[in-house]
Amino acid sequence: MNNLFAKGTPQQIPEVLANRDRRVALQNQLTKSHSDQTVIAAKLNIPGPIKNNETIKNFFVTKLTIFEKQLQAQYDFKMVEQWLDESTGPERFYLVDGPAEQVKHLTTAFEEADVSNRLFDLDVLSRQAGQTVSMSRTELGLPKRTCLICGRPAKECARSRRHTVAELQDRVAELIENS
Repeated sequence: MNNLFAKGTPQQIPEVLANRDRRVALQNQLTKSHSDQTVIAAKLNIPGPIKNNETIKNFFVTKLTIFEKQLQAQYDFKMVEQWLDESTGPERFYLVDGPAEQVKHLTTAFEEADVSNRLFDLDVLSRQAGQTVSMSRTELGLPKRTCLICGRPAKECARSRRHTVAELQDRVAELIENS
């Protein structure tokens, strides 16, 4: 049905896990060295083995430009020089002069503003008691993420593998192509 996933380097679980470990290490380093700021780690939720290609990267950059304008309207921020454009997916990191709770409201509003924005995972991180802490939606009384296909809680569908990778890829391709 779609060609979005026809190009790119297929990723295996070890590569994805190694990338997650690199991302967590970078996030820890950022919150430690910038403990007075809030860190935003931006990535996409892309199902299946193809996590990045030119179309996915262009979608990521285009949508993040919109997010950056919204962020700039409320806070001083800077993009961290580590711009990751790995086969495991594009990632970008920001240092924000603003409280994590308020930044989380902004990131959640962006994620929910347009159905294609729901592909974004904008983690809001801060340093508390010497640890990197991720702010959750539910801590702020915000609704949990919902499934792109059926509207149930996304984690519930992911955990039970309610939808096939092909179904998820078709939906993701539709969202990216129509954005």
